[in-house]
Amino acid sequence: MDVLSIILTVAVVGAVGLIIGLLLVIAGEKFKVEVDEKEIAVRAELPGNNCGGCGYPGCDGLAAAIAKGEAPVNQCPVGGAPVAEKIAAIMGVEAEAGVKKVAFVHCSGTCEAAKDKGTYFGIQDCRSAAAIPGGGSKSCSYGCKGLGSCVKVCEFDAIHVVDGVAVVDRSKCVACGKCVAVCPNHLIEIIPDTAKYMVACSSQDKGKDVKNACSVGCIGCSLCTRECEYDAIHMNGNVSVIDAEKCVGCGKCAAKCPVKIIKAR
Repeated sequence: MDVLSIILTVAVVGAVGLIIGLLLVIAGEKFKVEVDEKEIAVRAELPGNNCGGCGYPGCDGLAAAIAKGEAPVNQCPVGGAPVAEKIAAIMGVEAEAGVKKVAFVHCSGTCEAAKDKGTYFGIQDCRSAAAIPGGGSKSCSYGCKGLGSCVKVCEFDAIHVVDGVAVVDRSKCVACGKCVAVCPNHLIEIIPDTAKYMVACSSQDKGKDVKNACSVGCIGCSLCTRECEYDAIHMNGNVSVIDAEKCVGCGKCAAKCPVKIIKAR
């Protein structure tokens, strides 16, 4: 190969490279996605747990929603007030004081209180137990299965199975909602941390059947509803439910409850 051929080859390769480079620059300008600087700044302040507790698909989704004004600056349950204040400064707004929320397990079926109908030998997972005939070892089909699905999904070490029933550590809970989503019996609810009393039972069985399955189950007597002066407690089927927003914490419902299933928090 002579010198002229080498020079020609280099020139052609260089020209092709230049043309491709120019095409890439043009394409980049034509198809580039505008990024909101506020969105980037908000995302940098979010904790990055991607727990979904905010109601958006991860921290990226929440950052985009806040930047567009579609979500409040205090929407992140994990970051709490400190993160809300930083995001408020980025957005140029005031951070409203949010009420801390925590998870609550509507069951008191401990190993002593809840009766067993057999022994469960399957996968140690509440969802797996719920999918088979019998639904686990406990007689109450509505109660906590005690196999710890909620424990496994909690990133904050805020929920543990104690004596056969899930118990929330309010000091660690950030109300991300993962435990709520994973519980097959829908026993876990996100409530205001200021709630004074809650009903620690979810059974829809009638009184006699409840007593046969668990010594501390709601028997549906409705005495608590008649005792409340603030319209804060009602029957949902055969179990009483307290409206935390209306409850003033007088404790009359708890005092009247014959099975002491209304618990002070």
